[in-house]
Amino acid sequence: MWYSCFSNGIVNFNMADIDNSKEQNELDQQDMEDVEDVEEEETGEDANSKARQLTVQMMQNPQILAALQERLDGLVGTSTGYIESLPKVVKRRVNALKNLQVKCAQIEAKFYEEVHELERKYAALYQPLYDKRSEIINAIYEPTEEECEWKTDEEEEISEMKEKAKLEEEKKDEEKEDPKGIPEFWLTVIKNVDLLSDMLQEHDEAILKHLKDIKVKFSETGQPMSFTLEFYFEPNEYFANEVLTKTYKMRSEPDESDPFSFDGPEIMGCTGCQIDWKKGKNVTLKTIKKKQKHKGRGTVRTVIKTVPNDSFFNFFTPPEVPESGELDDDAEAILAADFEIGHFLRERIVPRSVLYFTGEAIEDDDDDYDEEGEEADDEEGEEEADEENDPDYDPKKDQNPAECKQQ
Repeated sequence: MWYSCFSNGIVNFNMADIDNSKEQNELDQQDMEDVEDVEEEETGEDANSKARQLTVQMMQNPQILAALQERLDGLVGTSTGYIESLPKVVKRRVNALKNLQVKCAQIEAKFYEEVHELERKYAALYQPLYDKRSEIINAIYEPTEEECEWKTDEEEEISEMKEKAKLEEEKKDEEKEDPKGIPEFWLTVIKNVDLLSDMLQEHDEAILKHLKDIKVKFSETGQPMSFTLEFYFEPNEYFANEVLTKTYKMRSEPDESDPFSFDGPEIMGCTGCQIDWKKGKNVTLKTIKKKQKHKGRGTVRTVIKTVPNDSFFNFFTPPEVPESGELDDDAEAILAADFEIGHFLRERIVPRSVLYFTGEAIEDDDDDYDEEGEEADDEEGEEEADEENDPDYDPKKDQNPAECKQQ
């Protein structure tokens, strides 16, 4: 007598029943081989269908969505354990950097006090214009013919066309017991910031361990507006440069063709620098071998080519803008991302590097983006509502792919 135990009780089997079952199973096995694959496919389709149905049900359940969101929010800013694993002597130095950060905040507060004084000064210059604007709006003052002169879009385009007709950018020992300074400080900062880590490749990390400092240098008084990012390296086996630079040219004046779009200084272009790579150490290039077969003779030869390689150090060789000012889509996208990175390094990374090293600033940035996203959603909703309520609104007028294409 054999016994098999299940959650609902005990089932008894006789030996004779088992022998008969074996014979029947052998016959059934042959019959099942022809349909086994079909049933497996049907079972897979059923499983996929059930999974899709379950996913739809979950996405429609606000309680499940709220629970998932809560779990995801809990992961934001989660420590990797790197800071906690640092030796006490290094943690002391990090604390010293935090104290320096507090002093930077105090200086920044004074900076904004002076900015406020400047705002007050220029508010007095703006006020006569605002007063005259009010007088014109309220029919207190009638503007002169000269004050009413304004070029239309068509006249502006004709003027631009005429203008165009006239005229035609490590070797560092790891000393865990008694490390000097804060090891891999800037490399850790770069790895912690998505905008920078997206450029980072594994072969870049050994070089960036030699990065000592990043500074921002502003143009001198009387010179065109610009700022330069300076990357300071200790002597290393990769290149001879002590400093790698990236200069961003700026403009702080309204565009004559669209003066109403002025919203403060903007980056107009950038120039990198030449990296003096040591022999065989240039990580921005890679060598590939290709075999080529002669069509007539059938002989095979190996061709060695040097091609560009993904690297953080491509940051120092941005695309050059031709005299015509026209770029292809790829170059334009690269430059747009480059400007964003340069601005972020200047405004966020350099002033608050210790907080990006510890990860504390990353959560603040995530909060900022969440708030901006909510505001954008609200504005988009308001625009859609306005369009629906506007009896003259014609959605076909907005469907102009030529205008949506980036130039």
